[in-house]
Amino acid sequence: MAHHFARGLLVLGAFGLSSIGLAGCMAFSPDGGMTTVSDLTDQTIKKHVAFVRSAEGAEAVDATVRRLLARTLTIETAVQIALLNNKGLQAAYNELALAETEQVEQSLPPNPVFSISRISGNGANEIERQVVGDILALATLPFRSEIARDRFRQAQLRAALATLRLAADVRRAYVRAVAANEMVVLLTDAKATAESTAQLAAKLGETGSLNKLDQAREQVFYAETTADLATARQTATSARERLARLMGLWDDGLDFRLPNQLPPLPRRPQTLPTIEADAVAHRIDLQIARLELAALAKALNLTEATRFVTLLDLAGISRRTQDPEGPPFRERGFDVQFQIPIFDGGEVRVRQAAETYNLAFNRLTERAVNVRSEARDAYRVYRSTYDIAGHYQREIIPLRKIITEEMQLRFSSMQVDIFALLTEARQRLASLRGAIDARQRFFLAQADLQTAVNGGGAPAAGGETSTTIAAAAPADGGGH
Repeated sequence: MAHHFARGLLVLGAFGLSSIGLAGCMAFSPDGGMTTVSDLTDQTIKKHVAFVRSAEGAEAVDATVRRLLARTLTIETAVQIALLNNKGLQAAYNELALAETEQVEQSLPPNPVFSISRISGNGANEIERQVVGDILALATLPFRSEIARDRFRQAQLRAALATLRLAADVRRAYVRAVAANEMVVLLTDAKATAESTAQLAAKLGETGSLNKLDQAREQVFYAETTADLATARQTATSARERLARLMGLWDDGLDFRLPNQLPPLPRRPQTLPTIEADAVAHRIDLQIARLELAALAKALNLTEATRFVTLLDLAGISRRTQDPEGPPFRERGFDVQFQIPIFDGGEVRVRQAAETYNLAFNRLTERAVNVRSEARDAYRVYRSTYDIAGHYQREIIPLRKIITEEMQLRFSSMQVDIFALLTEARQRLASLRGAIDARQRFFLAQADLQTAVNGGGAPAAGGETSTTIAAAAPADGGGH
């Protein structure tokens, strides 16, 4: 009679194994694993996060967002709104909750399989019952549960990394949006000045005091400034839309207010003599890679331990036979099935696990080297942009102001003509635009510096994702 075998944990009271399997079971956490995400976010960027899982939670988040939108947005307010309201981030938290279900699933013994069959003929009948389970799954359950815990810890760090990445993107988008607003204000004033100058040149041309070439020079400055203003307005609109997307705003939320200029430079730049060590210690992507390496090491040990036995099923059998020529009788026993390693002694699985571990080790080493370089470069750019922006603020802009005032005085006393005034206006406009660009670059570098230390930049090519996928089979399969 054919026997029914299935892969699952053997739960037979006769063997007393159910209590062993249930001892390693995990339960769902009340917050879906968000405590780790919340703690890391609070420590690194001093912001709150919320995993919206109910109507009440959604209402609380909406109320907070409306309150924050009621006043002109600062960069910190914009980041906080995004962390509460961005649906893509909420999806990352959903992925974390799904990762927890996988952790719990890996800690649970697979259900035993019960089968019953009945065969009859010529007045005789036979009834057979079986309870089938996998002894190997039971033996490796503690190891697989430990690997599942490491995987869930990685999922928590990935959710925290997504949080930091969103915060960094919002900071950059905010800086660009406000800098674009400041450029619009500057070019609006410049256009008004250029328009007045062009009108004056036209009047002088009508009287014959200004030739056609000089009139054209005046007109082209006005035309170029008008085109630059149109471009700046489009840039400002697009930058504002990107910021709105990152904050998850739509409809009534789109009327948020932004300042018309970037904040002043800090009085002094940060001094970070140990930035490389800080980055290596705090970067969340490195923490994920370290956990990945640890999980793969455990998976490798598990694969080596189970390389010769990949299938070990035990079936408890109860059979009752009734023959019309004799009294009914009952048979009990068990059936064991295992795979004989004739063609594959487990070398393939062991080699796959070993190479996957080596791949993760090399990726981690490469990432650590890159992190140190990124931290050094981010700090150099931060200091360089601070010095450049400070040079504009302390030297170039004050000198341009003096030149403008002196030129106005000389033009009023007819010591210089309108052409000299126009030339100075163009040079002053170029300096002011350079100052805005320099401050924008500094604040972007400041955001990049924070990202270099804590993480949250763009995912690195060949990062932990591909390694995790490649390792999933040996780790989760428990050597089956």
